[in-house]
Amino acid sequence: MRKSKIKINSVRGLLRKGLVLRLALMLLYVPFAQAMIFSPPPASYLDGPGIIKIEVGNGEAIRGRYLLNPDAEFTILYNHGNNEDIGMNIRWLQRFRERGFSVLTYDYRGFGLSKGKSTEKNTYRDAQAAYDYLVKKRNVLPAKIIVMGRSLGGGVAVELASRKPVAGLIMQSTFISVNRVVAGGQVVPFDKYKSISKIGRVKCPTLVIHGTADSLVKFWHGEKLYEAAKQPKGYLWVKGADHEDDIAAIAGAKYWQAIDSLIDKIKKGGKYTKK
Repeated sequence: MRKSKIKINSVRGLLRKGLVLRLALMLLYVPFAQAMIFSPPPASYLDGPGIIKIEVGNGEAIRGRYLLNPDAEFTILYNHGNNEDIGMNIRWLQRFRERGFSVLTYDYRGFGLSKGKSTEKNTYRDAQAAYDYLVKKRNVLPAKIIVMGRSLGGGVAVELASRKPVAGLIMQSTFISVNRVVAGGQVVPFDKYKSISKIGRVKCPTLVIHGTADSLVKFWHGEKLYEAAKQPKGYLWVKGADHEDDIAAIAGAKYWQAIDSLIDKIKKGGKYTKK
């Protein structure tokens, strides 16, 4: 009986140590993951002409830029990545306007000149506010909105497209979830930006773009998202492109051909995109 008690106490001791280790891991992981997801740089632009304010509630407003192309049939709603703001992306997004699109881009709370706290829920709310701005203020039909996101912004874009009617979805250098980037697996009992569990609810045509040499969000993330997406869908794997590379420049004409292919799918699309 005494030996049994010793064994039980030993097991309990190991379990306690295991719980302590898991708790310690969680305490270390949470701030590390938070810093990795949200690390806004100093604002790269000044408030002034061309900068719009989009109300997000509680008296707060995020900043954005609307690049109007009066001849555009479709509008890109662009959700940028971490460590970026709208000032850094304007030249890049002007390429889309030159290709015939209107573009709305914005800064999440805590990024650029957008005040407030960066959280997963707040990025979703900010994307919703940007969507509502297009629909209610600019009178853009949901069936003419293409939601696009790069890296962190891809997770935001997937979440929006899984809930709202849109014409199409573009994910560029996007991860299936935060844990699978930070730790390579499910090391804690919670996760953020679980795009892999939401992509199946997206009903519009989808395009997945990823660099094969992505050192931050490994290439297999793009492959998994493509596999989980519903038809109609397409992909562009850019050979040798890393996470921070200009994928469009490396891919060249193939990049815009992939975009054009998505537009063709939208125009041939199902009933959902016509609502």
